[in-house]
Amino acid sequence: MGYKVAVVGATGAVGREIIKTLAERNFPVREVVVLASPRSAGKEVSFGGKTVLKVQNLETYDFAGCDIGLFSPGAAVSAIHAPRAAAAGCIVIDNTSQFRMEPDVPLVVPEVNPQALGRIRRGIVANPNCSTIQLVLALKPLHDRVRIKRVVVATYQSVSGAGKDGMDELFAQTRSSLVHDPVRPQEFTKQIAFNCIPHIDKFMEDGSTKEEWKMAVETRKILDPDIKLVATCVRVPVFIGHSEAVNVEFEGPINVTEARAAFRAMPGLRVMDTREDGGYMTPLECQGEDDTYVSRIRRDPTVEHGLSFWVVSDNLRKGAALNAVQIAETLVAQGILARKAA
Repeated sequence: MGYKVAVVGATGAVGREIIKTLAERNFPVREVVVLASPRSAGKEVSFGGKTVLKVQNLETYDFAGCDIGLFSPGAAVSAIHAPRAAAAGCIVIDNTSQFRMEPDVPLVVPEVNPQALGRIRRGIVANPNCSTIQLVLALKPLHDRVRIKRVVVATYQSVSGAGKDGMDELFAQTRSSLVHDPVRPQEFTKQIAFNCIPHIDKFMEDGSTKEEWKMAVETRKILDPDIKLVATCVRVPVFIGHSEAVNVEFEGPINVTEARAAFRAMPGLRVMDTREDGGYMTPLECQGEDDTYVSRIRRDPTVEHGLSFWVVSDNLRKGAALNAVQIAETLVAQGILARKAA
């Protein structure tokens, strides 16, 4: 059985990665429709390296007959068009922040909480924030073994998390810096080339940024409402790939050997931790990889039951496009699309 799939935001970095991922994973498509803003209408994108698809105008598109909508056009656009697509009978998998915290919209990482797809009420499923996805993948097998009390995480997030404009700014600033031309920040608040910026998204009243708040509330919604989490989110001069230094405190004892075994048994996770020079994964090395990598696993001696580790993942793949396509695959596997059609 094939499905009619609409990719919204098809000309953006995540949209193009979604189209690529659909082809690579041989998702059962009957037809793929690519949609974007009026200024992008008429452009062409390739599907599977052979088929050329012409971009259609999202604002005038009728979603009747579409089975799945994979959305990544920005929150304000999703707010308008995702409910419109859902009302037409299309199950929307939205990659923006628009619906993540709404109680009647499941927030899903398929390896972690696939059962949440049974609670679709509005025809919309939310894809979590990229930094949250890789974090909960690593926390899930540990939490299943020994309950987690508290998490402290520092993220080192690539500029692709800010879209194509962020990547362009890093490239331009790097070139300007090397030839001693003036550097003018536009996308970021300060120079990103050869620098780190401890500021992602807007500041909140308590001094946290919204990105840090998202990680806490999304982790609780996906994994366990009782987990305490504090984050510091930093933008770094890396094009693709997010990294996280994670410290976890547990309710009971867990050792490094047990943690490593739990990580290895978790779908979507790979352990690279040999405790020698180069025996760990970096964001550069994870580019283009579907898996999330865990390294530097060690005991935290400052608390009774604690571990520290390092997590890296390609934020455009597992952090966005791949997770969205995997949600679609899980909808198929659970028979939810078939029931909708019936």
